[in-house]
Formats: sequence, C-alpha cells, structure tokens
Amino acid sequence: MHYETTVPTIRDRVAQMATLLIVEPIFEADFEDCSYGYRPGRSAHQALQEIRGYMNAGYPAVYDADLKGYFDSIPHPQWMACLQVRIADRSVLRLIRMWLQAPVVERPEKRGDQPKVSRSRKGTPQGGIISPLLANWYLHWFDRAFQRGPAQWKDAKLVRYADDFLVMTRQWDVDLQGWIENSLEGKFQLTINREKTKVVDLKEEKAKGNFLGYTFQRVRDLYGRAKRFLRMVPSEKAMNKERESLHELTNSGQCFKPAPELIGEINQQLRGWKAYFSIGNPQGAYWEIDWYVRERLIQHLQRRSQRGFEFPKDRTIYQWFEEQGLIALSGCQAKRHPMNV
Repeated sequence: MHYETTVPTIRDRVAQMATLLIVEPIFEADFEDCSYGYRPGRSAHQALQEIRGYMNAGYPAVYDADLKGYFDSIPHPQWMACLQVRIADRSVLRLIRMWLQAPVVERPEKRGDQPKVSRSRKGTPQGGIISPLLANWYLHWFDRAFQRGPAQWKDAKLVRYADDFLVMTRQWDVDLQGWIENSLEGKFQLTINREKTKVVDLKEEKAKGNFLGYTFQRVRDLYGRAKRFLRMVPSEKAMNKERESLHELTNSGQCFKPAPELIGEINQQLRGWKAYFSIGNPQGAYWEIDWYVRERLIQHLQRRSQRGFEFPKDRTIYQWFEEQGLIALSGCQAKRHPMNV
C-alpha cells in the first residue's frame, strides 16, 4: 500500500514565507547561543569550531545523542504549546496548525475505491519553507532548560545543530545522562536511538567523537613530544559517502560523456566536498580522495572502448590529468602521493 503526503502548493509556500519573515525575528531574539542550525548568520562550521574550543578547554567527556526520526515525531499538542508562548495572534497559530496537520492520502489498492485521508498528530509538513524554523523552535525549549539546569550545576556545555547535538563535560556522570534522556523522552516525547547514542571520553586511548561529518580524537604528537593534540578530520562515514559519489560519477553508465565534461563534474563534486571539510586537519583525507578519484578515472577511461584509452607517452598519467584541469584537494598532484611512490 502506497502512502503520500501533500506537498505545499505555491500559495502555501508564499504564505509560509510571509509567516517566516514575521516570526523568525521573534524566535531569533529567544534562541540560545548553543543553537546553530537553520539560523541566519550561523553555520555548521561555527558549531564545529565551538565544539573544538570546548574540548581543548578541558571538556573531553562527550554525550553524542541521536534522535530517532525527529522531524517525523514532534508531537503537535506540545509543539503548539511552545509556539503559543511567543505567538499571540490566533490567526497565525491557526495557519501553522493547518500546515502541521496537512492531510495524508492513502492510495487504494483497487481501482474505484476511495482514497483514505487522515491527518497526522506528529511531525513537520514535508517540503514546508517554515518547517525547519518550527522544528528548531521546539528543541529551543530543551536548550533553554539545559542552560538553566546542567549548564549551571554540572558545568556542562551544549552545542546543537538542528536535531544533532553534543553535550560536553569535564567528567561524565549518570545523573546528567538521566536528565537529558528523561527530558527528551518525557517532557518532549521524542525517541532517543540507543544504538547510535553513546558517551565517550576523549582522554581515553583511541576514543572518538563524531559530529556533523567530522571525527574528533586526541592523538599523539607527530613530532614525538610527550603530549597529545585534538585532531579533527572528516569521519569515515563522510569519506565513504564521498567515495560513493565519485564512484557514481565514474561508473560504466557515464562512458558516453567526453572526458573534459566528466572531469568538470568531478571537479564540482570535489569543490563542494572540500568547501565543507576545510577546517580542522583534513590533509590526510584530501590525499586519500585525490588518490581514489585518479584511480577511478584511470579505470573509467580504460573501459570506454574495447581498445582502451591511450594516455600520452611523453608525460605521466597524472600530468595529463593536470592538463585536463582535474583539481587536487591536497594542493599537489596525485603523482606525488605516497601511495604512488
């Protein structure tokens, strides 16, 4: 049986944008400094830099939370109660309630049967312009409670980006974990994914923390000094996802594209990835991606025809890639990659 949710029409989207322009400044005046997602002038990079600052300042115990299906599970009664705290206009509240309760149409299994229409009491409207702001406003009340609770009596630090957040302390205890989980699953009626939520202490050997595609880990000094530093690199999941994207761009279904066009698309993908993973210590990841994309291109060009691709004999393959305009994330051409020596 197939389910569909209505996507906002043009008139709805115009109305949502108008409402967004009105209520966003009101909410912005109340948002806590620990919130970075879906806010003008704030970014994921700022959240990551804040986390690195706290970890370097002596907050190595990290609670890495994962909310299960957050955007589909926000309860509407509690959500509307949060909105009514700052929005007094009943017509605006009624309009938002209508968006939240957009009908869900269930297609019939047999022709001629009437579709079944129902309205959900949970979750955000799909494709709604105002949805990110409203979802952010709901967790604002968790931020507010945290800043007036554990931030005071435990000296805990919270950094949140949309539904992803980290809690950092100097030393972890079960009381703080209990407060977080009881608040989210009790008062806010959300669900914590226990399999993906974990507590790590970065002072421990090989302990790692992940957030927004980055991995944080304390590693030994590369120069042999008796100390460790905080390394911030693209996570293994982010690396695998980028390899999958590059693999898709160079699979057998792309053999019809001229090499310059294909390289142009790869460059676009690489620039976007580097723009995000440009902070911390990404150089090793850049080398790996440089090597991977050139090896994939060699395989791709060789299978374009039965005779294979004939590379110029008066220069190396990697020099030819450089002439074709293929960029190198590491700033050096892959011919000097340690794996190619």
